[in-house]
Amino acid sequence: MESPADFIDRTLRAEASEWRTWADGDDSVGGLRVYGSSTGAIRGTVRDALRRHRGLSHDDIVMLASELWSVPVFERRLATVVLLQGQVGTLTGNDLTRIEGFLRDARVPELIEPLAGDVVAPLLARLTGADAERAQRIVARWAESDSASLRAAVALL
Repeated sequence: MESPADFIDRTLRAEASEWRTWADGDDSVGGLRVYGSSTGAIRGTVRDALRRHRGLSHDDIVMLASELWSVPVFERRLATVVLLQGQVGTLTGNDLTRIEGFLRDARVPELIEPLAGDVVAPLLARLTGADAERAQRIVARWAESDSASLRAAVALL
């Protein structure tokens, strides 16, 4: 059976449309390639992938997120965000390190804003005790980072 990441990538390519590009008509943004898939197609593709591959564990989800993110294509990275938005209840404070890497390499507000607002913020709100304290130290470090993406994410929290 096809892996979830392969299914998502294949489907996003099939959903691509040449007329659906960025305002400047370029096929890249922020150094990321663009397939031309709609946001609705991305959301539906992630939903379908999770239905086809029921029972993915927390580790499977974060590995899938990393696999999708590893290729510098906007739609794959937005699929990562959609995946994490839907699975935010299963994420732990330990996942902030992985999310930090995503934020550092997000490149565009269309990825930074939903990662911060729809993934990091609810994750932080759920953490308690030592996990919450550790997470707050991580976010404080982000605020002082040389990464503009991390600083932008903190400003959204």
